[in-house]
Amino acid sequence: MKTYDVVIVGAGSIGVPLAFYLGEKGIKTAVIEKEPSIGRGQNRAAIGGIRATHSDSSKIHICQRSIDIVRRMEDEFGYDVDWLQGGYLFPVYDEQKEKTLRNLLEIQQHFHLNIDWISPDKIAELAPGITMKKLRGGTYSPEDGSASPLKLIDAFYVLAKKEGVDFYFNEEVVDFEKEGSRISKVITKKNVFHSDLIVNSTGGDAMEFSALLGIDVPVYPDSHEGGITEPVQRFFEPMIVDLRPAKGSTNYYFYQNCEGQVIFCITPNPRIPGKNCDNTSEFLPMVIKRMVDLYPRLRNLRIRRTWSGLYPMTPDGFPIVCFPKEYDNLLLTIGMCGQGFMLGPGLGEILSEIIVDKTNKYDTILEELSLYRNFTGEEKLK
Repeated sequence: MKTYDVVIVGAGSIGVPLAFYLGEKGIKTAVIEKEPSIGRGQNRAAIGGIRATHSDSSKIHICQRSIDIVRRMEDEFGYDVDWLQGGYLFPVYDEQKEKTLRNLLEIQQHFHLNIDWISPDKIAELAPGITMKKLRGGTYSPEDGSASPLKLIDAFYVLAKKEGVDFYFNEEVVDFEKEGSRISKVITKKNVFHSDLIVNSTGGDAMEFSALLGIDVPVYPDSHEGGITEPVQRFFEPMIVDLRPAKGSTNYYFYQNCEGQVIFCITPNPRIPGKNCDNTSEFLPMVIKRMVDLYPRLRNLRIRRTWSGLYPMTPDGFPIVCFPKEYDNLLLTIGMCGQGFMLGPGLGEILSEIIVDKTNKYDTILEELSLYRNFTGEEKLK
């Protein structure tokens, strides 16, 4: 039997950064992953946006920490992860969306987010050629940005390995042994693990994994599609998010990465529930029409490829991060709602402090993201 202080199940956007920060603190840590390498679940399908522009204090705080970590990654550790601080821009073309974003602005500024309402002329400076007809202005958060999901998780993996973290790939957890209110053994098809703490970071498999322990978690994956164009000379800086609903979708967003490629994604409506990650014939015609209507300069770009990935959704659009009542040595970090990449670095560092230092300064985050909340709220910017 292999014995560790902490066993993390899931080598993805949450599990790998958390493993590094635990290893850095001298905690003997193992990561168990059913796939053959890191980041093969939702991480490799992420488009790379990292924003603190959310509608609640917990996600704002976590993602502010993530931004600070990622922007320092090259200077502090020597890893270029394609960090680009282009900001997030939410242009507004109707009165109702303006009212919504202005109300959110008060909340965001209250929690010290660097964001403000900007004029149509300022938007035209940030995104030259954007459609000006009926443009009322919008919110802009200049400290938000983007990075490469593949480069970032690889950097955390290498750093974790240097700190002595053990990774077990091609190992699927199939069972547990319990002693009272503790999990005594984690059983895979190859090994048996004993640990003082088990962390569930299983992404789209969270419901099935939790069921092995008799815990019901409301995490329901659905499928989203993204795409990327050929590289062209840089012509705009921010991630542009259009919140206006249209037939077949609720919103879409796109940005130009460090290599000049435009990366884009859309939120389908109705949702596409389940774990099917096949591409659909509806995606490109739908998203292209919307993007070109908003930003005609995109018209002649050639698309390199498209892909699909999972959003492990909760009913209210907020993650589940808590120590469940059923077990004394289990931590849930699940239901990231398609935002695991941007939450992962900050959440990993915060959770390492909670686990190792026994600090209570993050109790508000654990309360707001508890499994036992009523799930009647709604993330306005999910």
